[in-house]
This record gives sequence, C-alpha cells and structure tokens, in this order.
Amino acid sequence: MSPKPSVLFVCVHNAGRSQMAAAYLTSLSNGAIEVRSAGSAPAGSVNPAVVAVLKEDGIDIAAEVPKVLTVEAVQASDVVITMGCGDACPIFPGKRYEDWKLEDPAGQGPDSVRPIRDEIRGRIEQLIAELLPTS
Repeated sequence: MSPKPSVLFVCVHNAGRSQMAAAYLTSLSNGAIEVRSAGSAPAGSVNPAVVAVLKEDGIDIAAEVPKVLTVEAVQASDVVITMGCGDACPIFPGKRYEDWKLEDPAGQGPDSVRPIRDEIRGRIEQLIAELLPTS
C-alpha cells in the first residue's frame, strides 16, 4: 500500500451510499487518506436526503456530483469498497476489495437515511483504524 492509502467507494448511482462514505472518510481522516467515489450507472444528482442528513452531522456535500466508475479510478486505489454494484466493478490483482451490505437510500426520506448514515460512519471509523493504525 502506498504511503498515503487511497480508497474508492463504488455504488450503482454514486448518489447516496458511496457519497456518504467518501464524505465521512475525507472528513474523519483529515486528508490522510486519498478518497474517490463513483457509480456504475451514475445518477443526475446526489440524493437530497443524503445531503440533508450529512449536513446534520456537519458535512456539506451539496456541491458533489455523481461520477462514472472508471478503470483508472480502480487502478489508482489501494482499497475498493463496493455497495451493491455487483459485478460492474473491475477486479485487479493487489487491491483490497470489500463489499459492504448497506440499504440503498434511493427514494427514502431523511428519517430512513439517518440509520444508513450512522452505519456508514461506524464502518468508516473502523476503516480509518485499519488504514492508519497510529492515528
């Protein structure tokens, strides 16, 4: 793994789960981890309920836009975390892959998205402890 680890979060639309995970990893690692997110079939915009519940936790992703998954993004990442995108994510040797089983916030309001947000935050805190053991 490179001196500054890099993580790619991938979900189908890059509008909910992967955006929340990327936002928490960026915020909680204080820039010590390079963070990317993408979707196998990106939506036109980030889920407004996701934007709202992250703002409740002090994170503003209103300016984020869903991005398409590229082979280059996977190759440039040490860790690839998928969230419901199935086989759409290419596999390369030497990468660490994880598949997080998380409910999809698509079409749900803030009350339903908050538990997903909280689960993602907990997983991100664990991931940071694994990638930056001295922090």
